Amino acid sequence: MQLKPVLACAGLLAGSLAVLGTTAQAAPGQENASLAAAALYVAPDGSADAAGTESDPTTLASAISRVNAGGTIYLRGGTYRYGQTVTIPPGNDGTSGARTTMAAYPGEQPVLNFSEMSEDPANRGLAVNGDYWHIDGLTVEHAGDNGIFVRGSDNVIEHVVTRFNHDSGLQISRISSDTPDDEWPANNLVLSSESHDNADSDGEDADGFAAKLTAGPGNVFRYTVSHNNIDDGWDLYTKTETGPIGPVTIEDSLSYDNGTLSDGTVNEDGDRNGFKLGGDGIEVDHIVRRNIAYNNGHHGFTYNSNPGSMTVSDNVGIDNEERNFSFDKGTSVFRDNTSCRSGDGSNDKTVGDADGSNQFWTGSNGSRCSAYDGAMDWSFASDGRLVVSFGGTVVTP
Repeated sequence: MQLKPVLACAGLLAGSLAVLGTTAQAAPGQENASLAAAALYVAPDGSADAAGTESDPTTLASAISRVNAGGTIYLRGGTYRYGQTVTIPPGNDGTSGARTTMAAYPGEQPVLNFSEMSEDPANRGLAVNGDYWHIDGLTVEHAGDNGIFVRGSDNVIEHVVTRFNHDSGLQISRISSDTPDDEWPANNLVLSSESHDNADSDGEDADGFAAKLTAGPGNVFRYTVSHNNIDDGWDLYTKTETGPIGPVTIEDSLSYDNGTLSDGTVNEDGDRNGFKLGGDGIEVDHIVRRNIAYNNGHHGFTYNSNPGSMTVSDNVGIDNEERNFSFDKGTSVFRDNTSCRSGDGSNDKTVGDADGSNQFWTGSNGSRCSAYDGAMDWSFASDGRLVVSFGGTVVTP
């Protein structure tokens, strides 16, 4: 089997709306009829005291302060330049039946650019501190810390790109150090999104996606792609001081080339894993299924000292620098996983319940590896699903 470098990756689709993973394409040419009259419109050249209509757009901060629960903010295309965090404050919530929406105007691409920020933990880009929001179709770049920081619960983050930020592109964690455990951010869905080329100056913290340290239960990443981040593709790190996070589900997602930026920059001290699933020996029972880890700078899938009972099923690890699957402790259940190499490499290690449905690497490829030969490519389908191919053939882990 000979694997080749990635040829191309498609950008995110614009103009689609989703609720909890069910997407519906907006009809071209129906913007004026379908966009609610009560919606607020913002533009890069909008003014705070403007009416917020299509012809008189306002600013994003002003729209956030004015939008009603369940209302909609449409961002016109172009680059919005900021030197401070754009914040959805706590209490500015939608409802379970009607999320408040912040979305790209159909067919246009708004970019929130925070390059005026210095690198600092306080300098996040977009802070989603409210509950029941739907963030759709935005690109967030060059923030001084996280691109998008999710501190609220029951939000849907969809069709976003986080890139060139100075910490993890998108992170889910608590709002402050005194937030009680039962108020940690929970039940957020990150869907059909991409995170790449995030890098901190130390080269050890900036992951693509993270739900770590102080995240509650029920957070899900689906149809997401993390690549060329300086540290890990996904980081579910826990530490003794704050204890276990809630179980996270990562499914139908792709992690590749993490540990090396698109310009070739590498930090040898970084972790550089595809999917890092723990920390400090703390048990958390994550669900990791139908994902691909390809050509990451360390392990593909690693327990990272999480001795819990994780469900690890239908995943594929290919040509990661160390092990494709690295689970030294715990009682995790492994089913139908596949590990492939184009040359020599470290044997996988899976402590737990691993039956004969798995094809782990122990010096040779199993029969399923023939499906993962050739150049890797990916795109998002019109319904938001992630489509991955090898050698021009679509694969399903």
